This record gives sequence, structure tokens and C-alpha cells, in this order.
Amino acid sequence: MGSVTKIKTYHFLPYKYGSEMLLDIGRIETLKNYVLDCTLHQLSFYEIIFIEEGEGTFTLGENKTLIKPGTVIFTSPGQIRHWDIKKEVKGYTLFFEKDFLHLFFSDELFLYRFQYFHQYSRPTDMQLSDQSLGRCLELLHGIEGEFRHLQNDSNHLIRSLLYQLLVILNRDYANVYHVRRDTYIHPDFYRFRALLEKKFVDDRSVENYAQMLNISSGFLNKICRQFSGFSAQQMIHYKLISEIKKLLYQNRSAKEIAYELGFSDPSNFNRFFKKCTGTTPQEYRKKM
Repeated sequence: MGSVTKIKTYHFLPYKYGSEMLLDIGRIETLKNYVLDCTLHQLSFYEIIFIEEGEGTFTLGENKTLIKPGTVIFTSPGQIRHWDIKKEVKGYTLFFEKDFLHLFFSDELFLYRFQYFHQYSRPTDMQLSDQSLGRCLELLHGIEGEFRHLQNDSNHLIRSLLYQLLVILNRDYANVYHVRRDTYIHPDFYRFRALLEKKFVDDRSVENYAQMLNISSGFLNKICRQFSGFSAQQMIHYKLISEIKKLLYQNRSAKEIAYELGFSDPSNFNRFFKKCTGTTPQEYRKKM
């Protein structure tokens, strides 16, 4: 086993414009310090990438996106990523901290209402039609223009433009991948998704999650199948597998991963991974 691969983490700079601003926008090709090379890295914030020109690939975890005009890529905090560019990439990047919207809507589950964030069982990218891309670019230009002339109430206007953009993208994502586009799904489903992000290492029992939510296991399974197409246990396993793959990407040993994620021993960890993916951790690492 070789040494552990170092993954650089980039954090949001909230005081770039003087007063606190938890959202930023820029042109990919000109934004200072924007990472566009093959270096493995991760962000501690959300990003939406809009491709207008370019060729190559963008890898997010194990998902590889072909870069071409009209491509939109959604990344959530902590996902490992890198670029492999064949022709200069041009377009917009929009990135923000969760609190930029959470505080405004007084809803800590707000970003879980969109299908494309915190996604580990469906694609994290999509191809927009010229018409949809045009609508998105209009809103991006509005946000960009507001940043050029920031005022005391700019936060409110930018949030409203971002909200429109997120909803439009959610509708397009739902149409492309045939999932529910309604952002007002049963709140216990969003609460489960949020809990799963925080508790998946320590808790893999559907019954325990149901207890934390004060609902029955049967009802939790019902809403999970209704709104995601997967059972609660499948969602727990998908989240765990996505984290294991992230650690394998960093060249961590099976023993280290098994210990970190609470498996009783490496053989139990190996059996779980093969049952869920059809391949062993070692075979997966070689394939990568």
C-alpha cells in the first residue's frame, strides 16, 4: 500500500467584498485561484458549474462528466474532484455557503429540497437545452451585475435570483432523470437525508433513524421509496459506499477505512463493499 493521497480542501472567503457575503460568482477562465487542473481537491461549500465552452472531463468522486457546452455540474461540500481539460473551459461558477440560504429561509433543510445536491445514487450533472441555458445565464448575469455594484440590500436580491435559478435547475433535473421535481416533499424525508449526512458513520439502522425522527420504520421506508425510489436501508448503504469510495480514492487501506467507519473488522468491511458494489475494495482501487 502506498502513501495516503493528500486532498487539498478549499474554504469559502466570506469577507472578500468587505462585509460578509456567503455567495460568490465568477468566470471559470478568469477567476483568481480557481482550480482547473488534475489536482485532487474538495470544497467546503456548494458549487454549480455552467459550461459554455471547452472539452475534457470533470471527475466528481467516481462520476466522470464529459465537458461540453450546456453542461451543468452540481457539487456538494466534501466531494473529491479534479479536472482533465483538453480545450480551455469557459463559463460560470456559482458557489455559496449553506447559511446564505438557510438563514434567509429559516430552514436548515432547505438545500436538501433540491434533487441534485447531496446526491450519491444519481448523476451530479446534466445537459441543458439552449433555451434552459439561456434562462440560467440571464439570472447569472443578474447576480454578476449586482456584485459589481453591491448595496445594502444586495443580499436580498441575490438570494431571490439564486432561488429562481435553483428551482429552474431542479425542474430540468427532474425532467432529465425522471424524478419528482416538487420541492415540498414530506419534511420527514428531508430530515432523514440531513440526519444521514451527519450520522451515517455511527448509525446504519433504519429503526434508529425512525426513532430519531419520531416516526415508524414502515413510514420512513414508505416516504423514502415515494420520494427517492430507494428504501431507507438502501439510502443508508448508498451514503456509506460513497464515503468508502472517497477514502479509497485517497489510497487509504481497508483496515484504516474499516476502523474509521465502525466496521467490526476488515473482512466484514470487504464483504459489505462487495455485496453493495459487486467488487472488492482492492479491485475497485485498481479500476480507479
